Amino acid sequence: MIDTVLVPTDGSDHAVRAAEHGAAIAEAFDATLHVISVVDTRAAAGPFDAGGLREEFVECLEADAEDSIDAVVDAVDVSHGLETAVRKGDPVDEILDYAGDHGIDLISMGTHGRTGVERYVMGSVTEQVVRRAPVPVLTVRATESSRHVGAYDEIMVPTDGSESADAVVEPALELAARFDARVHAVHVLNVGDADVGVEHPESAALLDRLRSHGERAVEGVAGRAREAGVDVVTNVDGGYPAASILEYADANDVDCIAMGTAGRTGLNRFLLGSTTERVIRHADVPVLAVNARDDGED
Repeated sequence: MIDTVLVPTDGSDHAVRAAEHGAAIAEAFDATLHVISVVDTRAAAGPFDAGGLREEFVECLEADAEDSIDAVVDAVDVSHGLETAVRKGDPVDEILDYAGDHGIDLISMGTHGRTGVERYVMGSVTEQVVRRAPVPVLTVRATESSRHVGAYDEIMVPTDGSESADAVVEPALELAARFDARVHAVHVLNVGDADVGVEHPESAALLDRLRSHGERAVEGVAGRAREAGVDVVTNVDGGYPAASILEYADANDVDCIAMGTAGRTGLNRFLLGSTTERVIRHADVPVLAVNARDDGED
């Protein structure tokens, strides 16, 4: 059950678009909408400013933050409660602290805000929140396909059968039930995993095992959907996970993709980023991400 939705904003188009989705979800669940903006005083001061920021400059930053909040509030309809706040500090820490202090059930964020080169150096604020948040995070890019029209009709749940992928099923089904949406349970047969050579005698057997695993994975999601009274379709096909997920979403007019943040990625998680993170960066539709890692995991 979603009782509280948090929208962090930096005033960007992406943040406003995320607020539109967050407000729609809050409306569907009769939830309270929280809108915050974080003044990143450390970034504003720069690495060589040992004397800190002048009070006047901080006040200007706070005024900008208030304007960012006002832009969001003006862009959405709120009928079940609204709370706003300006915080100061590290954006990721402040967002997560606020979420914890206020019992937030879902965070809705734009995926590209004012990050500049930081996006390439250390990852965007949104990606860090996705990695660390103990609650689902809806990430939204300001694209034509992400314009919210009041409902989600098609929700895609990619799965590899892992516990990490399983973590998103319940919130995805809850969202689907509220919006009377159809769920697409999808498994991508990773052609990289099956690349043992066309002439290899084990090739066919390996593909059969991979397909059987994929069919069990999607049926696990489908069974839970049917128990929840949610319409569901399944699909198992070969390809490269992130690219195939995006292609399926586009071909089937998917309105939202729901994924766990850690699946079977191994070292790729550290070298290339997880499949979920790649989907978040490139999806034209919102992505609902659930961090399935243990609290103590690094």
